[in-house]
Amino acid sequence: MAEGNGDKTLRKIAEAFKDLANVVTDSQSAEVKVSPFSHACSLVSPLFGCLGVAFKFAEMDYVAKVNDLVEASKCVQNLQSLIELDVQANTVRKGGSHTRNLLRVKRGLDMVRVLFEQILVTEGNSLRNPASKAYEQVFAPHHGWAIRKAVSVGMYVLPTKEQLLKKLNEDEASAKGHMQSYVTASALLIQYIDKLFVSRDLGIDW
Repeated sequence: MAEGNGDKTLRKIAEAFKDLANVVTDSQSAEVKVSPFSHACSLVSPLFGCLGVAFKFAEMDYVAKVNDLVEASKCVQNLQSLIELDVQANTVRKGGSHTRNLLRVKRGLDMVRVLFEQILVTEGNSLRNPASKAYEQVFAPHHGWAIRKAVSVGMYVLPTKEQLLKKLNEDEASAKGHMQSYVTASALLIQYIDKLFVSRDLGIDW
């Protein structure tokens, strides 16, 4: 992970998503390229690992889906084309399709957005409330009982906020700025991706 290597994971995440958000807000016909998008998403991967066993399922799933998008970026230019190719091939909802993986990755980004949002407004050193709210809001509606149960047990062994920041080589002041920056930027990007799905009548709740 980021521990001990001087990497400023949160700063890199904040900057990468700010760049993507700028693309989205620059014009109505904005095209988000798959390459910088998948790179930005890969920067988020260590966060799931830092949260421990409660989000192990998310880490494994998210990393695999991001890797697929990284591969896709070698031959597909932007997110519109990525979805369009699956629409034409009638493989949108097929397991392993780029479009399905994009939806899952977007969900991971949204979970981190809510987590950061909750950390910013929650006093104290515990991450249990922020993490529980993020999970309930984003992932729980799509999970069966077994995964929900495993996650709720995992919530008892989450790192503290202090431990998380140490793993990410951040102090609280700098972390808050980066978290807020990610919350703002990712919200714009998530909204953009949702629109790509909704405009093609693909839905986002599957």
